[in-house]
Amino acid sequence: MWPSLPGRPSDERIASILRNAKTIAVIGLSSDETRPSNHVARYLQDEGYRILPVNPNETKVLGEPAFPSLLDVPEPVDIVDVFRRPEHTPAIATEALRIGAKVLWLQVGIVSDEARRIAIEGGMDVVMDLCMLVEHQRMEVG
Repeated sequence: MWPSLPGRPSDERIASILRNAKTIAVIGLSSDETRPSNHVARYLQDEGYRILPVNPNETKVLGEPAFPSLLDVPEPVDIVDVFRRPEHTPAIATEALRIGAKVLWLQVGIVSDEARRIAIEGGMDVVMDLCMLVEHQRMEVG
């Protein structure tokens, strides 16, 4: 069992989030295979999740068309997985609410009380400072 962080969902909730999600919009997904965003998204795609790249500097990543912003994604999103600095996350949380996403997931090293507040007040689950790949493997989801 990992230490409990303020506002961190239980292991059971994280496992449920990962089990029930089908579509993940990855904010900041890079086509550079050496970047953590690419490694994590490739793993998730290999595990059967639909990956939607969101990065205005990309046109295609992992065989999927990239969108300039979350608001441009044309299909429902279960999880918004964020690889951006904390100061960008409140705006991302607001956009995630606008598109009806269920979960805001901030990757390792990304913590924002403001983004958490925005998402929770909008009814979303929030996971911060955890890697989705690591949690997926740890929970043995699949």
